Amino acid sequence: MPRLFTGVELPPDVGQDLAIMKGGIEGARWIDPDNYHLTLRFIGDIPDRAADELTGELQRVVAMPAFNIALAGMGVFGTRKPHSLYVKVEESPDLRRLQAMHERVCQSLGMAPEQRKFIPHVTIARLRGAIPRQVQAYVSAHNLYRSRVFDVSQFVLFSARSSRGGGPYGREEVYPLERAAM
Repeated sequence: MPRLFTGVELPPDVGQDLAIMKGGIEGARWIDPDNYHLTLRFIGDIPDRAADELTGELQRVVAMPAFNIALAGMGVFGTRKPHSLYVKVEESPDLRRLQAMHERVCQSLGMAPEQRKFIPHVTIARLRGAIPRQVQAYVSAHNLYRSRVFDVSQFVLFSARSSRGGGPYGREEVYPLERAAM
């Protein structure tokens, strides 16, 4: 039974920019740059047959045109007890539309609706026992970060092994989006 999610990979140079910012928080488990991604829809553990159906149904989403996004700013999940450090994604109606399409596909296959609000982000560290003061200092020091604008020309169906998060992730399928007519 695979544990699946859909997402967008980061360009290698953007991942390297984020990797340079590692350090300065005790108790942080920094994500390997090869595993940086922007999750569109967490699916979870599903039977192989349902995974095969999902793989086919996601083909419907590729009719969406490619678009651009950028990362900008830092954030933390868990205000009193921080557990994840992330880089924010600038607001993008196209990204929200892509995520909504993934949500519709999952629900059409009988999966329960995602209960959490979609907050586009790239997790860069898991925090366990981190000192909130250090986390706040890190966020303040890096909050002006802004990546270059990059193209979202595909999305990926990823698999993850059962763990505490952070990878490694496998690429099960890659779905290229439509290219704009020149």
